[in-house]
Amino acid sequence: MFEERLFEKPGKNQLLISDIQSPAPLYPVPSHRQLRWHTHEFYGFLHFGLNTFTDKEWGYGDESPELFAPTNFDADQIASTANEVGMSGLILTCKHHDGFCLWPSRYTDHSVKYSPWKGGQGDIVGEMADACQRYDILFGVYLSPWDRNHAEYGRPAYLEYYRKQLIELTTEYGDLFEVWFDGANGGDGYYGGVHEQRRIDRRTYYDWENTWQIVRQNQPDAVMFSDVGPDVRWVGNENGIAGAPCWSTLSTAGLYPGFGGNDWAADLETDMVQSWASDQQMLNQGYRQGDSWLPAECDVSIRPGWFYHSSEDDKVKSAETLLDLYFKSVGRGASLLLNIPPDKTGQFHPNDVQNLQEFRRLREQIFSRDLTSTAYIEANNIRGNSHRFSAQNLIDNNTDTYWSTDDNISEAEVIFEFQNTVSFNTIGIREYLPLGQRVDNFALEIEKGGVWQSYYRGTAIGNLCLVREQKCTTQKIRFRCKSNFVCPAISEFKVYLAPQVVR
Repeated sequence: MFEERLFEKPGKNQLLISDIQSPAPLYPVPSHRQLRWHTHEFYGFLHFGLNTFTDKEWGYGDESPELFAPTNFDADQIASTANEVGMSGLILTCKHHDGFCLWPSRYTDHSVKYSPWKGGQGDIVGEMADACQRYDILFGVYLSPWDRNHAEYGRPAYLEYYRKQLIELTTEYGDLFEVWFDGANGGDGYYGGVHEQRRIDRRTYYDWENTWQIVRQNQPDAVMFSDVGPDVRWVGNENGIAGAPCWSTLSTAGLYPGFGGNDWAADLETDMVQSWASDQQMLNQGYRQGDSWLPAECDVSIRPGWFYHSSEDDKVKSAETLLDLYFKSVGRGASLLLNIPPDKTGQFHPNDVQNLQEFRRLREQIFSRDLTSTAYIEANNIRGNSHRFSAQNLIDNNTDTYWSTDDNISEAEVIFEFQNTVSFNTIGIREYLPLGQRVDNFALEIEKGGVWQSYYRGTAIGNLCLVREQKCTTQKIRFRCKSNFVCPAISEFKVYLAPQVVR
């Protein structure tokens, strides 16, 4: 007897509104800032700076600020486009490895203050922060730890300089949703004119625990990204693809920001226990028994390069490619950080905008209609027989509610029955993350001729699991999930029919 059916048929076993206790969390669980970050899912990266005008990816540090000369910088065009195509926010490279600052920092001459743009009176960071607020999207900052321009890089004085700049960015530009720390650290550079190689001990040089406290104090709701957090981890590649599976948990013992970086071979010759390849796989997939909640962010550029190059105007990723990346990042429980580099005018190039708009249209085609909205639901168990944990919560469009079972139920299932046969090829499932990532594996089945047939089998669900398979037609779908540790807590189950053209 499926207990959810009792919810619709009053009787002695009818579901109750009661004080049944919620399931105990399965640790680790996300912090309040991580929970908020999980809702953002898709946002943009803005690589913009001197490299835009020198046609480089990594500046050496000796480039003159006079080269920075956008002809028609338009923060509104950038922010409004991001909002239009469904991005939740933008992260700006306020300072890349060349050390050039997109704000008039009080601590260096290597900034927009000494460029011809707006007669040295401009502030790219300020204009972008204001535009994001106007268009109701979030704003974040990237501040490269490595600085190939600064004379003191690699010495204690540079750390003081770096922290002062971090204070500027976290106190003068409003609320930030993310602060991004790159893992590339140390190498050759200008370094005030000496033109030499400089290496650092990436484990200790930045004194990360104390450096991070600047962000915690000034922006308590912002997450921090690096190779290994402390809030969001690198996914192990720059292709925008999360592992299958991709767990939001990881064990961080022995890891540190920049542990791979741009000099990983030197690390392999010392005391790194794992090879770089296995480290990448670990970051890509996470670790089911990990001791830290450290979800993955998938960074990728819409073009081959990260900064704008006119030679790549005809190499912009298609809407179909972007959709595939969306399914392989957001659809695997991670986030998608898509870089769109402003061109030399200081705006998004029309080719990029066109493909982003088409990408938005494709997503709307898929996700605008959820077939479960009229489904009749049966569950094999409802926690405490309570309405609070009803399987109806799966289709109420409220991710703060969830279906759960009694603690002794290790294998739970829900059947969705439709009034008529439905055709579908895409399913979206979410767990209730405040209680941790609980499901170890799951199965989707369809009924054909009174017999259940396998449709898909998976492992991790997490924030969102998007399943894409061949189109099929049925009147019943069964979702089964299992955990080796605890009962499930599933907040959402949606069924879609994606047009074949976008598959």
